[in-house]
Amino acid sequence: MRIAVISDVHGNAFALEAVLRDLKAQSPDLIVNLGDQVHGKANPRKAFELQQELGATEVLGSAEPLLIGNDPLAEWLKTQLSAESIQHLLNLPLTTTVLDGEILLCHGDLHSSSGHLLWSWQRGPYLTRGFQDLREHLCGVTARVILSGHTHREGMTAIDDHLVINAGAVSHQVDGDPRARWVLLEKQRGRWLTDFRRVNYDQKEAACWVLSHAPDPGEEAQLLMKGGH
Repeated sequence: MRIAVISDVHGNAFALEAVLRDLKAQSPDLIVNLGDQVHGKANPRKAFELQQELGATEVLGSAEPLLIGNDPLAEWLKTQLSAESIQHLLNLPLTTTVLDGEILLCHGDLHSSSGHLLWSWQRGPYLTRGFQDLREHLCGVTARVILSGHTHREGMTAIDDHLVINAGAVSHQVDGDPRARWVLLEKQRGRWLTDFRRVNYDQKEAACWVLSHAPDPGEEAQLLMKGGH
C-alpha cells in the first residue's frame, strides 16, 4: 500500500504540477490532501482544478474559512473560483480517516485546523507540544498514523503506538528552500515507511504569473522565489 500525501498547495499551480509529476511516477494507491488548497496567488483556479482531478481524500485547512472574508486576497480569489468550488472547500471535514481508520488526517490538530501537532512555523521549528501534552491530545485515538500539515515543516515523531507525521507544504516554504514538498507513505511488512520528497519547479515562472495577474503581488512573488520571508 502506497499513499501520497499533499498539503498546503496555497494556490500554486506551478509547484503542484511538479509535485504531481513526481507523485504519479510513484504510482500511489491512494492520495490524501491535508488542506489550504487555494489561498495563494500563483494561479489558484488551476491549482484547485488539478487537486480536484486527483480524487483525493480531503480535510479542511486553516485558510479555507478565509475565502469568505472581505480582504483583498479573498475578494480576488472569489473572482478566480466558482461559488460551488468555494463551498466545496468550506464543507470539508476537520478530520477523517482512511484504510479502515488506520490513518487519521487533519490539517492542524484534532480539534482545530489552526492548531499544531508538532511545530509552529511562525518563529521557526520549535515544539509546540511536549510529549505528555501530545500523548494527552491523542488520547482515545486508535489510528496508527496521524497526518497533519499547516506548519510547513516536514517531520515526524513516534509516541506510544502512534506515528505522527507533518507533511510539509507544496508551496509557501518557510526554511529558505523553495522546493515543493510531499510525502510518500509505504506499508511494508506491517510497518509504515516515510519518504519526505522535495521537488524542483520553476519558481520564476510562478512569480511572473503572480506579478502579472494577482493583487499586491510583491510579497508573494518574493516568497515563492526565496522559500521564506
